Amino acid sequence: FYERRRDFITRVRCNLCFLCLQSRLKEAVQLLEDYKHGTLPPGVTNKELWAAQKIKQAIIHPDTNETIFMPFRMSGYIPFGTPIVVGLLLPNQTLASTVFWQWLNQSHNACVNYANRNATKPSPTSKFIQGYLGAVISAVSIAVGLNVLVQRANKFTPATRLLIQRFVPFPAVASANICNVVLMRHTELEEGIDVLDSNGNIVGSSRIAAKHALLETALTRVVLPMPILVLPPIIMSILEKTSLLRSRPRMILPVQSLVCLAAFGLALPLAISLFPQMSEVST
Repeated sequence: FYERRRDFITRVRCNLCFLCLQSRLKEAVQLLEDYKHGTLPPGVTNKELWAAQKIKQAIIHPDTNETIFMPFRMSGYIPFGTPIVVGLLLPNQTLASTVFWQWLNQSHNACVNYANRNATKPSPTSKFIQGYLGAVISAVSIAVGLNVLVQRANKFTPATRLLIQRFVPFPAVASANICNVVLMRHTELEEGIDVLDSNGNIVGSSRIAAKHALLETALTRVVLPMPILVLPPIIMSILEKTSLLRSRPRMILPVQSLVCLAAFGLALPLAISLFPQMSEVST
């Protein structure tokens, strides 16, 4: 068995854990400690224990036991990431706005990745910087390049050009996500990752397992932005033709924000559940 990744595991279990108070977190941790040592107060139910477990897993890093900063928790990925998605999908973007939103998106992703990283083995800060710069450069280059190509395509009508430009963020973000994974974790392909038996005991390191883990993580990073950056442009192109939005153009941005929020809420659990956190590989 090998662990695919720890930066995108199911720490989305408690939807409101990004707002959890420090006092509530301490109560949850103490309750779990009491359970571990057999000193639970009378009247504590299984439901309360599971709720405490969800809070701890959503907020405390399993390797470092440190509290993850609120905007970078996986349970806060949707509320803090949705405004960025809305910005990425704004129509008629200038060169400056395209660069800004792609930079902001990759900066947010990099911070989330680092805050939820696999910390079982020490990783130099240079790897994080390398992955961050690679992701930003690739995202901005692809987004700007595609926008320039679309604008120079004389065969497209203005309406068609606008529609195509709305889909530009997806290939830029997907490519940058892959670049980020490869740059930050390519040493795993050389050194391997820990392999465990069915009882969870480490039996060695495997480069083959590392290759599987890296591939699965990269596929997850491609699937994750797909519904977020593809569905909203399709839905909005339909809704903008309705009489409601034609007569009330100020409602376009709020409606688009709600559509992006719904797509984000759908995409994150789907992408995370594509592969199990612990995967099996034959000897």
